[in-house]
Formats: sequence, structure tokens, C-alpha cells
Amino acid sequence: MKLCMIGTGYVGLVSGVCFADIGNQVICLDKDKNKIDKLNSGISPIYEPGLDELIKKNFTAKRLSFTTNINRAISSSDIIFICVGTPTKKGTIKVDLSFVYKCTKEILKYSKRKKIIVTKSTVPVGTGDEIEKIVKRKKKLFTIISNPEFLREGEAIRDFRYPDRIVIGSNEKKPFNIMKKLYAPLINKGSKFFATSRRGAELIKYASNAFLATKITFINELANLCEKSGVNIEDISLGMGSDSRIGGRFLRAGPAYGGSCFPKDTKGLVSAAEKYKINLSVVKSVIKSNQERVNLLTKRVHKILGSNLKNKKISFLGVTFKPNTDDMRDSSSLKMIPYLCKKGAKVRYYDPSGEKNEFKRIKNCNYRNNIKSNCNDTDLVVLLTEWDEFKSIDFKKVVKNTKFKVYDLRNLYSAEEMKKKKIKYYSVGRPNTN
Repeated sequence: MKLCMIGTGYVGLVSGVCFADIGNQVICLDKDKNKIDKLNSGISPIYEPGLDELIKKNFTAKRLSFTTNINRAISSSDIIFICVGTPTKKGTIKVDLSFVYKCTKEILKYSKRKKIIVTKSTVPVGTGDEIEKIVKRKKKLFTIISNPEFLREGEAIRDFRYPDRIVIGSNEKKPFNIMKKLYAPLINKGSKFFATSRRGAELIKYASNAFLATKITFINELANLCEKSGVNIEDISLGMGSDSRIGGRFLRAGPAYGGSCFPKDTKGLVSAAEKYKINLSVVKSVIKSNQERVNLLTKRVHKILGSNLKNKKISFLGVTFKPNTDDMRDSSSLKMIPYLCKKGAKVRYYDPSGEKNEFKRIKNCNYRNNIKSNCNDTDLVVLLTEWDEFKSIDFKKVVKNTKFKVYDLRNLYSAEEMKKKKIKYYSVGRPNTN
């Protein structure tokens, strides 16, 4: 099939490359010329394991192309995916849909025949109806469907190839057969094809992310109780997760959730509910608790190092919101590091995905390009992101300062083993063994 992906951000680029890899002709369209020039040179603008190789493979096979020419991209495609950003409006919880609607108008401008328009961007319930109104005002015939994405950063290619479900929302019957044909290579391998109304598909995406965010927030709050009551949160997670009704995924205590989806989508769901005068009190509590989580963890640093942080050397291992991605959106590091620097601490950080622009202008904050140079004479090591290379560090060899401490926000290490090595060690939701 001939596909056009409008937007080469995370969703558009990964989906477009993977659609090409299962045999489709895909044009990825973006107005950012520098980004398109890089992609045409084989350079990916995002960090995602395996993506560079797939880009080169399908570009060479001439199934995949990148362009800023909107006329060529739209006129030569049968199915057009809207993959533009839907950020939260500044100072509100409302979703900014201006990019989606602008994109729709551009599609209509350059289309001379009927096409299928697919919203892959995460949008509030009823957005497809608004797109349809725009189309009808222009007196053109288009089919508007919803096909939300469920790609996890760092696991996106696998998630595309082996999805738990493929959700298609349409108010007409014919598009279901067309989308089944498009996704046939995945359906034939056992992926579930789920057909619903357009509004149903839009709400499934928000509801899924809000529920997962709730699980994370719930286990983080229980971790606070465990620390006070001398219980190991990992026992609670295992005991709960063994119940098939609950499941063990997303029950690991740690920092606040972050990234491109959960913070934005929980707010978007609450905003959409308010439009219908529905109070989603549980989701509101999740948002509030997650915001308070970063403050709680930062206060813990004060407990470990004392109230006066001036000239204390603090080394962060990982600053992205999760491993195998360069995504900094709503990472706990964005609040923790500036606060600690403002209090006079000297912060260094190392992340396998490289130096971050967000910290370049912060006084007393410096990037290091490996674990040893980052931690060699530190007072406190803060393990924030669970990259694989952080899971088996010999801290006694890496850190020269004999009085250093470790604050493990991901519970990567055994408290008992750290005690045997005489390392002052602090973790999340586990009894203090010091």
C-alpha cells in the first residue's frame, strides 16, 4: 500500500519505517528540512535501538523516502497518517490540537481524490468528529479513522512487530477491511485486531495510559509506606503481581513517571472528561501524587547528605526518563538536578544517550562521558535510569572517596550485598540496612 506519515517525530518515524519494513511504500513528510536532510543521509533524529538499521535497509530498498514536499507526499498516497504532536497547552491540562487540524487542512488542499485519513496522534475523544466537520466544510469525501499507537520508547520496533492489539476505530465498515489488509503481516503472526467506533479507539489510548500511570503511582505510594514500616516493596510487588487479575508489569517502585505519554495523556483524559462534566477523581489524584513524587525523592537527598548541600558532589547515573531512549520529557532529573545545583551542590551526570541541552546553562552542572569520570570522587551516586551498563558497577573501584553513598532509585542492587561491601546504600521502598 502507498502510505504517507505526516510528522517524523517518534510515532511517525518508527511507524513509517516499520510499515515500509513489512512491504509498503512509505513517504515520511516533515516541514523541518534539517531533519529530512539528516534522514535522507541515514541519520535518525531520535535514539531508538535498531531504528538506524531499519531506516538504511528500507531506504536502500526504495520502500521508504523522506520529503518536505507536501504536495508529492499527499497526492501519491492512499492512506495518510497524522502523526503530529498533541502537547498540553501551557499552564493548562488541555490538549493542543492545532497541529492536527492544520494538518487536516493541508491534506484537503493537496488531495484530488478520496483517501483514508488516520489519526495516529494521541487525541481526545471526539477529535475525529471535528476532523470530519473540517472535511465536510470543504465538500470533500474522506474516510476518517482512529488507529492509536502503543509503542514504548526503547522497545518500539518490537512493539510494532508484535503488538498486544491493533486498535482501529471507524464509523464505517469498509475501512476495517482495508486496515486489516495493511496490518495482515502482524495479524498473521497472532496480533489481535480490535475493531471499535472512532470515539472508542480514541478513548482506549487515553484510558490505557492513565491506568498504567495509576499502577506506577500506586506502587510508589506503597513504597513510601514500606520505608516507614520496614517492609520490602519488592515482596509487595511480587505478591500483588502474582494475582492474574493484577499482573506484575508497572509495579516497580521508583521515580515519578515521565516521557511523552503518561504526563500528557493523564491530563488530556481529565480535560476531556471535564468537557462532558465528568469528574475523574482517581486520575486527578494520580497526577498530583506523581508531581509530588519528585519533591519527596529530592528531600531524601537532603536526608542522606544533610541539610547543607553546598559543595557536596553528586553524580547522577542516567537522566532520561527510562533506558534505551534519549527522551528527557518529564524526567525526574529535570527537577532534581536544577534544585540541587541551586542549593550549592556540584552535580555531574552521565547518560549513555549523551549530553543534554537542558542542563548546559545550569551552574555547577557538568556532563561526563563515562561512569568512572562521573563518579570517581563523589559524595553521592544517584542511580536514576536503569541502563544496562549501570546494573553491575563495582563502586569500590569506580569511586575514590571512601565515604561515598549510593541512592538507588531503581533498586538495581541488593541492599545486603552493599552492606557486606561496607557501602552506605539507600533504595526505594526497602528497609534501610545501614
